[in-house]
Amino acid sequence: MSAAPDPRPHAAAWPSRLPATLCIPETTLWFNLQVSAQRYPHKAAYRFLGRALSFAELHGQALALAGWLQARGVRRGDRVLLFLQNCPQFVAAFYAVQRADAVVVPVNPMNRADEFGHYIADAGARVAICSADQAAIVAEADGRLPAAQRLHHLLVTRYADAMPDVIDAGEAPSPAVLEWLRADPPLSAGMDATVTRWTDALSAGHRPGPAQAGPDDLALLPYTSGTTGLPKGCMHTHRTLMPNTVGGGLWGHGSAESVSLGVVPMFHITGMLYGVLSPVYLGSTVIVMPRWDRELAGRLISRHRVTHWTCIPTMIIDLFGSPNYRSFDLTSLRYLSGGGAAMPQAVAERLQQEFGITFAEGYGLTETAAPSHANPPERAKLQCLGIPIFGVDSRVVDPDTLKELPAGETGEIVTHGPMVFQGYWGHAEATRAAFVEIDGKPFFRTGDLGRRDEEGYFFITDRLKRMINASGFKVWPSEVELLLFKCPIVQEACVIAAHDAYRGETVKAVVVPRAEARASATPQDVIAWAREHMAAYKVPRVVEFADSLPKSGSGKVMWRLLQEKERGG
Repeated sequence: MSAAPDPRPHAAAWPSRLPATLCIPETTLWFNLQVSAQRYPHKAAYRFLGRALSFAELHGQALALAGWLQARGVRRGDRVLLFLQNCPQFVAAFYAVQRADAVVVPVNPMNRADEFGHYIADAGARVAICSADQAAIVAEADGRLPAAQRLHHLLVTRYADAMPDVIDAGEAPSPAVLEWLRADPPLSAGMDATVTRWTDALSAGHRPGPAQAGPDDLALLPYTSGTTGLPKGCMHTHRTLMPNTVGGGLWGHGSAESVSLGVVPMFHITGMLYGVLSPVYLGSTVIVMPRWDRELAGRLISRHRVTHWTCIPTMIIDLFGSPNYRSFDLTSLRYLSGGGAAMPQAVAERLQQEFGITFAEGYGLTETAAPSHANPPERAKLQCLGIPIFGVDSRVVDPDTLKELPAGETGEIVTHGPMVFQGYWGHAEATRAAFVEIDGKPFFRTGDLGRRDEEGYFFITDRLKRMINASGFKVWPSEVELLLFKCPIVQEACVIAAHDAYRGETVKAVVVPRAEARASATPQDVIAWAREHMAAYKVPRVVEFADSLPKSGSGKVMWRLLQEKERGG
């Protein structure tokens, strides 16, 4: 498969070091691990708190777990949930599912039971792999489902299964995080599912049958929310994941000698690409961080001579704010990239002045398997999405007429490329609505409003979709509202974005309390309830009580009025 960048204005900005076309391997993601394990058997694929996991060990664990999965009835095309923070087990489980010819469904480990049940039921999953501290959440969510939809098997790992017995002070997280990582809560009781420990599955001696999956088989089903309803699964095949797996390394000067900091969550499509897919393809090493910790990040970059770091700009801002910042040796960093939030100009200038590094912002969505646009590090522009990458034809169109707009005019960004997903799992109507045909090609409607300049660089200006961007985490108001309606205090709720000096945006809920709660309930009570029932990044930081919500003649809540009022418009 070969694809050239569209001969549009960005051709002049295309780095001369990069090929004009990419020849994409017509193999599977599993084959990438198989090759690297043969090439670099003794090399560290991942380092976790000082303990190395070699490519040969990773390959061996994935084979053993693939055999275990097949022995538990997992067949080609079946969906398996992964519910873990960043750790080597995430990667071993990911490739085990691939070797079993099945489909990985990564779930945000911040989710609570109210949210997790949707992934079991919607994906039709019968097997889940989780950490010990999450097993109770899985059990609670599973128990609420009808018997026919419940899990059959749950594989549970302790983070300590991949940790050294003694951790050097330079590799150690905070005492509180270390206590969490070493926790060994009891396995969930009362589940219909059979619960197995990770170490027992590895030692069971199972081996998988012959690999059957091909490049067009479904490999990954990451979920994304939208303007309405619950999250939807994005169908990605080995073929749609391979272009960015291969192209990401080329774009960012990656090689087998690269050492990257794996701190962006692996369940997220960006963390998946740069922490799970691309490093295994390249044969490079990832230094794994289970959670963001600026002091630990500084020490790890210094100690392991980290060369590549894909991150959210707020992480760099936080690192610069450390009182120990001057003691860190960051001179090994060669390539810094990321997205999710705009990089402030002052921080970008500081990176350039102190380290000679240009932060290369990129742009992509779960539907595009991470980047569809990226800034060439040789010629990056600030607060810019970059140019369309290998094989991508991206345009700015009028959202209503779908007519392409000239440079400088704002419209909806639409994208055609080899990494675009196959559609939404079980949602044929939503899939049809997500695409439009232009010049005989299907273009994905991103829902983002932007413009391109005369050189073909794209800039985002606003959102067509209703979404809040909190430090790179996408929060969909409709999903938060659905959860808030379960709160015994809430009669009605409308979720909007509020300005936050650190996160950029944060979640605000305008709530009409139930009559029986008005005398005693406070906004803080709603926030406390939300912390118990939804992922932390979705929890409203601000709750405002109101007597009523503005509504249209048809009874729909007019959220734009509240949003404009919040912004002072």
